[in-house]
Amino acid sequence: MSVSDTGVPAAARLSDLSGWLVLIGRLILGGVWIAAGYAKITDLDASVRAVRAYQLLPELGAQVVGSALPAAELLLGVLLVVGAFVRVSALVSALLMLGFVIGIASAWARGLRIDCGCFGSGGELAAGEDPTYGLELARDGGLFVLALLLARWPSGFFAIDKVLAGRREEVSQNQ
Repeated sequence: MSVSDTGVPAAARLSDLSGWLVLIGRLILGGVWIAAGYAKITDLDASVRAVRAYQLLPELGAQVVGSALPAAELLLGVLLVVGAFVRVSALVSALLMLGFVIGIASAWARGLRIDCGCFGSGGELAAGEDPTYGLELARDGGLFVLALLLARWPSGFFAIDKVLAGRREEVSQNQ
């Protein structure tokens, strides 16, 4: 076992580093979800309009997705920030990010000129405005990878999951 000058084993230093990296990843992904959901929750009509602009869902589907998405984003964000159900929240996040990547790529491929609606507004772009599909795809692709990493390694510092796991262990020992 390798020990540093401080007397801390290398494995413990690596564990500490990974705990901090998972926390940072949770805060980044959770913060993005909270910002996106908060930007849309007060204007559900704009959220529906943004989903409708992709021209991928029937009208009823666009209304349901556009209305439900902000609340789902807020919920995922809070769960990730507090570290509750991290693996499940990260998997759902990855699926949503993959859906966003497909939607944006589809809009780009079909020549649509829309605002992604990721952080409010959305819909058709005004005359003279250009879509930023490349940046949106890079952002959502990066968040997709981050979500997959959190799903694979969900254990980090300051997570409610650790408290819940300790209680489950305590209950099973008492039985």
